[in-house]
Amino acid sequence: RRERQRFVDKNGRCNVQHGNLGGESSRYLSDFFTTLVDLKWRWNLLIFLLTYTVAWLVMASMWWGIAYLRGDLHQAHGDSYSPCVANVYNFPSAFLFFVETEATIGYGHRYITERCPEGIVLFLFQSLLGSVVDAFLIGCMFIKMSQPKKRAETLMFSRAAVISQRDAKLCLMFRVGNLRNSHMVSAQIRCKLIKSRQTPEGEFLPLDQCELDVGFGTGADQLFLVSPLTICHEINSESPFFCLSQRSLRSEQFEIVVILEGIVETTGMTCQARTSYTEDEVLWGHRFLPVMSLGDGFFRVDYSQFHATFEVPTPPYSVKE
Repeated sequence: RRERQRFVDKNGRCNVQHGNLGGESSRYLSDFFTTLVDLKWRWNLLIFLLTYTVAWLVMASMWWGIAYLRGDLHQAHGDSYSPCVANVYNFPSAFLFFVETEATIGYGHRYITERCPEGIVLFLFQSLLGSVVDAFLIGCMFIKMSQPKKRAETLMFSRAAVISQRDAKLCLMFRVGNLRNSHMVSAQIRCKLIKSRQTPEGEFLPLDQCELDVGFGTGADQLFLVSPLTICHEINSESPFFCLSQRSLRSEQFEIVVILEGIVETTGMTCQARTSYTEDEVLWGHRFLPVMSLGDGFFRVDYSQFHATFEVPTPPYSVKE
């Protein structure tokens, strides 16, 4: 097996890195919410904790500053003296007052008096700022937790693709399956052939993308994915594999990217699963083993045979030949 750089890994991760953005990197800040959602979980949690910690400390410092400027920290809070915030004597008590106000706990021991207009203004500012921070960060965490990326892990692709005859036609085939009982609504599959080529004008295209027809004209690309399905690409005169034979397959260098899209039935969100097959993962003259059997009133799927293939008589010539 020849190991080489893949455009798309078997798990669907795209091996593309964007560099030397220059001034274009400011576009990430203009869409900061999406940038925050796209970050890894460890960075999301760090930003979540730091934002709340810094906001709490800053707001508590502002309450402590009001009490310090008014002299409430050195006065006895009794009937003869009305402080801005009752029972705030130091920074810890100012911090506790802020947390009680922000979380609407309301223990009743610390409260704003009516003789403190600056405290009332700060209270209104704190309420507005807290609502904005909660809406932004909690909304970001909710969207990140509800992303259907994990749903794609329960969509399976066969480890290899096969080339054999079906209905007297040479076909490229691979298998897809859904491990969950919940369905993928409006599931659709697409295939791209990634291959370098040179145009008649001499231009070299290192990663040229070509569409592989998997039933777009007949509607076969619209899947009812309740059991494993074998996706078929008919190799004909319109196919980029028209001149591919068993011998030429050994010297070819290409990658087939498979994209499966659908709507998650339980959440209504769009999910996409990807994989790829290099020329070393295309088996000539093979067919997939059956995985369906009839049980007691239902059909049983044996996923232990999902990736298994067996050899079948297949002409080693290309369709053109």
